Amino acid sequence: MRSVGILGASGYTGVELLRLCAGHPDLEVVVATGDTTAGRSVADLYPSLAGAYPDLTLVGTDPAAADGLDLVFLALPHGASQSLVPDLRKRVGKVVDLAADFRLRDPALYPTWYGGPHAEPGLLGDFSYGIPELFRDDLRDADLVAAAGCYVTAAALALAPLVRAGAIDTDGVIVDAASGVSGAGKALRPSTHFATVDGDFTAYGLLSHRHTPEIEQATGATVLFTPHLAPMTRGILATCYARPASDADPLDVLHAFYADEPFVRVSASVPSTKATAGSNTAHLTARRDPRTGWVLVLCALDNLVKGASGQAVQCANLALGLDEGSGLPGAGLYP
Repeated sequence: MRSVGILGASGYTGVELLRLCAGHPDLEVVVATGDTTAGRSVADLYPSLAGAYPDLTLVGTDPAAADGLDLVFLALPHGASQSLVPDLRKRVGKVVDLAADFRLRDPALYPTWYGGPHAEPGLLGDFSYGIPELFRDDLRDADLVAAAGCYVTAAALALAPLVRAGAIDTDGVIVDAASGVSGAGKALRPSTHFATVDGDFTAYGLLSHRHTPEIEQATGATVLFTPHLAPMTRGILATCYARPASDADPLDVLHAFYADEPFVRVSASVPSTKATAGSNTAHLTARRDPRTGWVLVLCALDNLVKGASGQAVQCANLALGLDEGSGLPGAGLYP
């Protein structure tokens, strides 16, 4: 067994990491932190995990608590990892960060999109970017991994194969995506109250959402990204539009690219978020519209699994030399 710590285990992605690690044959969670919940047991805080963690108690976030662990997951708010990683990397074997702190290669992008300079710009080049289906070779045996976010994963899985095949024009690509409320995190704010979200569907972050440069980095395209908040707990549906650059059938391109990928399902069927709930599998389809000439690509995934914690475990498996699919559910929940 490999010893694992989860820093930020009381948030949604942290709880999902606990759930996935509980079913993993090679990962054992021995340290779980939560600054606002320190001293509380996992079983008390999340009864759904009581059977898996009857005796695990959350402690405060301290790199020293992770000394000697094989791997640490960082499931912390943006900005927190930058101050922890320099110390943490000396104490543990490997680090998988679920936040955006080390995803962008260009430090000059952080002031524009995240409101301030990066605290450790010299470390950006040391991190491997975490979407296994697109960057697998970089992730094998990696010591530092920046797992991609949910919106970016959905857009990149849809668009990157078409860009790499020269099937679409890389300028003027549109990504129109909707996410469940859990994507906003556990912290309560007026925009995520039940009374606000229920029965509503709204766009936000117009022209300025911070995941835009990450989508462009992962896809190799210039994109106009518009996120939406949907009245559901889990799921992302990304609808992407691009101009064709060849006569290739986009569905055929996706089929060929993902033919051997266990966590990507390509089909002529229209994907739905419900079908992906609880699974690490992304569902994709594509069309070429002969009337308008546009290429249409859709991707649905669970934002907490393939879009966050499941992806992090998939990256951890590669970094540790384990079977890539270990501990990861390929089937969704229904109903």
